[in-house]
Amino acid sequence: MSNSTLERREFLKLGGAAVVTSVAAGCATAVAAKPPAAPAPVAAALDPPKTAPPAPAALKPEPAKPDPVAAPTGPPTRRLGRTGIEVPLVSMGVMNADNPNLVRAALDGGIVLFDTAHGYQDGRNEEMLGTILPKRPRESFVICTKVYVDTLDRKTGRFGPKTRGEEITQKLDISLKRLGLDHVDILHLHAQSAREGVLHQKLLRALEKAKQDGKTRFLGVSTHKHEPEVLRAAVEGKLYDVVLTAYNFKQDHHLEVQKAMGEAAAAGLGILAMKTQAGVFWDKAKRKPIDMKAALRWALRDPNVHTAIPGFTTFEQLQDDLLVMRDPALSPADSEKLRGPKLAGLFCQGCEECLGSCAYDLPIPDLMRGYMYGHAYKNREAAQSLLAALDLPRAVCGDCDTCPVVCAKGFDVRERIRDIARLRDVPREFLT
Repeated sequence: MSNSTLERREFLKLGGAAVVTSVAAGCATAVAAKPPAAPAPVAAALDPPKTAPPAPAALKPEPAKPDPVAAPTGPPTRRLGRTGIEVPLVSMGVMNADNPNLVRAALDGGIVLFDTAHGYQDGRNEEMLGTILPKRPRESFVICTKVYVDTLDRKTGRFGPKTRGEEITQKLDISLKRLGLDHVDILHLHAQSAREGVLHQKLLRALEKAKQDGKTRFLGVSTHKHEPEVLRAAVEGKLYDVVLTAYNFKQDHHLEVQKAMGEAAAAGLGILAMKTQAGVFWDKAKRKPIDMKAALRWALRDPNVHTAIPGFTTFEQLQDDLLVMRDPALSPADSEKLRGPKLAGLFCQGCEECLGSCAYDLPIPDLMRGYMYGHAYKNREAAQSLLAALDLPRAVCGDCDTCPVVCAKGFDVRERIRDIARLRDVPREFLT
């Protein structure tokens, strides 16, 4: 997590106010429910909404009305599947943010949907939102949270025999208390990677009960890998309303993800995109940043991506995202910026070609994701939490003279694992 060098006051002075005013004007009713419709073609979805022409003059004089042409137009929105919720194309992933003023500026700027999780920052992420959201009109924002069930085997994507649906209920109740709300809009089953996990019957019953009890309006599932399998399982389950999926220009399998998103959207599911910034940097040394606006526009060019949740942590990044929210069209210049250097970077695709070659059967894709959290996102706390959940041996990559693991993308796997594993020994208070 990082602090902004541009505080909220300066953000407004340097042009954020203009973006805020024009964007917020079009988002006042963004969360109103409407009947779901089929995803629009690419051109229609990306074009800003056009103002209707003035009505013909009335036969009798009428009181003066505001000129509809002069009224500020809001950003384009998309319907979040069968939820009927209309949201701007850019939302906020709150995972790495710890500045409540940044969240307030996002709300004032017209961002409507906010994504957090029960485990983010050991609960402080939800607590921070709880100092802000209850003071806002409930219909002015959409809040999503996620629950990770501890019996998940990250290697297989399956849940162990001790899995209890009550874990979802208990964690959701704690999350609602932190948020200061009586319900969330979307509750996700977190970090799924296999059909069996998505369709686990005990967890489906617990999710359904949370919805019946009014603790959530809609249900979702999130996925960092095997995204097409998870998307199709969510359709099969007929319970989920939304899928939060990794999707970015660096994925070798992005066409497969794109196809599965289209199938899910056609079945009425809302699609949220994460990891759209593809690790933030082209290089491990973090000297060659990816153009964030171009990366975000690349993901939004697909009309089946109803909104994306970039995890901005500064006012400068927020201002960039608000500009994309108003102008999401991917230009040739943007596309050229995404033809960056062929470097390993920091984003692991989770292709799993490395699995099976490690003598200790380490969960390498998860370790690479932890490396990205620690170095690209600067969220060492999230990286440490992930490491703690992986049940690693004490001497990680310490007993092998040579490493047989070869990464398809050129990661020095042994070096990165040794690097990020050091976080296990850092006291938590030094990271918070």
